[in-house]
This record gives sequence, C-alpha cells and structure tokens, in this order.
Amino acid sequence: MDCTEAYKEHIMYSFNGFCKVVIRYAAINAWRDRSRRRQREISFEYLTEEKFYPLGTTDEYFEAPYEEHPITVCGQTVILTNGELAAALFKFRFDEQEV
Repeated sequence: MDCTEAYKEHIMYSFNGFCKVVIRYAAINAWRDRSRRRQREISFEYLTEEKFYPLGTTDEYFEAPYEEHPITVCGQTVILTNGELAAALFKFRFDEQEV
C-alpha cells in the first residue's frame, strides 16, 4: 500500500497531537499529586516550634561518656569512666577493695 504525502502528513500531525495531549495530562497528574502530597505533609518548623517536639534524642549512656571517677585501690589511683562501676566499688569497705 502506497502512502501519499498527504497521508504521511496527517499521521505526523495526529501523532504530534496525541503526544501533546499525553504530556499535558501527565503534567496535570504530576501537579495534582504534588498538591495532594503538600496537603498531607507537615513541615519540620511546625513540629519543632508549635508542638515543641525535639528532632532527636540522646540516650542516657551517651550524655557523659568521658566522665571520670577516680578511685584509690591498694594505694594506686584508678580512673573509671563507668559511673555505675565506680558507685559499686565505693560501696565496699576500703580494706575489702583488692584487685
């Protein structure tokens, strides 16, 4: 089947029109999805200023990791970084403290 120039031109114009319609509706859908997402999202400024939610927390064992507790054991000073261990060693009597 031979295609005439007029028929080829008609196909080209039809395809161009189809592409324009597809691109237009894709843009409309993208803007619609974007506006829906914006309506559902909450900004960080609103969360921190209005509700006073902190953006992060610090665990208790990370607050003072380098806090030093010097303990004298058998005449020598030992520096401990674990506060719970230092408190447990302080509970012993000095004559029972041996390494």
